[in-house]
Amino acid sequence: MNKQKHRTRTAALVAAGFALIAFGAGCSGGGDTGATGEAKANGAKKVSITGADRKEAHEMFNTRCAACHGQFGRGDGPGAAGLNPKPRNYADAAWQSTVTDEEIEKAIVYGGAAVGKSPQMVANPDLQAKPGVVAALRESALVRQVGGACRRVAGREPCRDAQP
Repeated sequence: MNKQKHRTRTAALVAAGFALIAFGAGCSGGGDTGATGEAKANGAKKVSITGADRKEAHEMFNTRCAACHGQFGRGDGPGAAGLNPKPRNYADAAWQSTVTDEEIEKAIVYGGAAVGKSPQMVANPDLQAKPGVVAALRESALVRQVGGACRRVAGREPCRDAQP
């Protein structure tokens, strides 16, 4: 695979994660999220998610993830056709009910191979120093948009201040 194609795929993967954030802005996916924007990842320490974190996560998703995961994170981006295994569909309720916040974070930061998934999903080591952005990405992966409204997913907290 040439470098340009690799960069495009990488950008698409991250963009996909961020697209979910765009639709889940203000929504909780990490369990314990309040008005302060703090997310608690399955018993892990709380991470504060700022508006700037959500904005950066959205932009990163669009540039690094969406090409493969699709604009809405359904695994149907233009780059998905040539991939095996296919990109994750974040709207899949069965997946949402089994995945942990830690697994999502590990996939985002360390790449697909780190979690036994596609090695074509590259690592994002630059996000290791940005826990708020990673938390915003993780949160968005657990939010489904139905008719422009957030819904409770897999027993997690309901969305707050959802934007259509």
